[in-house]
Amino acid sequence: MTSVPRVLAVFDELLRDATPDRRGALWQLSEQGRELDANLVRLPPGGEVGEHQEDVLDVLLVVVAGNGRIEAEDVSLELTPTTVAWLPRTSRRALAAGPDGLICLTVHRRRPGLTIRSAAAPALSHEGGESPCMLDRVCPGCGRLSPDPEPVFCSRCGERFAEA
Repeated sequence: MTSVPRVLAVFDELLRDATPDRRGALWQLSEQGRELDANLVRLPPGGEVGEHQEDVLDVLLVVVAGNGRIEAEDVSLELTPTTVAWLPRTSRRALAAGPDGLICLTVHRRRPGLTIRSAAAPALSHEGGESPCMLDRVCPGCGRLSPDPEPVFCSRCGERFAEA
């Protein structure tokens, strides 16, 4: 791991170079030894991430382009470019893209990886699991949330998921 600051991505370039039909994660933070996870995600017009709850991590969502909304309990939050939303852990929420689609950056503390431990060892409170925001599991074709942690094709419409 390097301790020297550096530019990892330029979103204008990523968005310019991504084909218009490319959906899902357009970029992911992947540096070794990091303590954060981040994803640049594109939802298609009208695409949705169904209601879900993240019990372990807070998520920061920054709208880069497009529009949409977050539905949480009795609240509907409008999302427009430059909006920053906090999705606190334990909150139930759903995300929906507007008619122009939604491109957002999600950032959260990195979830620890799975560990193997003996039966005598105390249980860890956070042993890993699925991606906190699950946007990488949203079908780019129909917007369905896949139950598969690493989907290749959508079981509803057959659309191929973006390769990591």
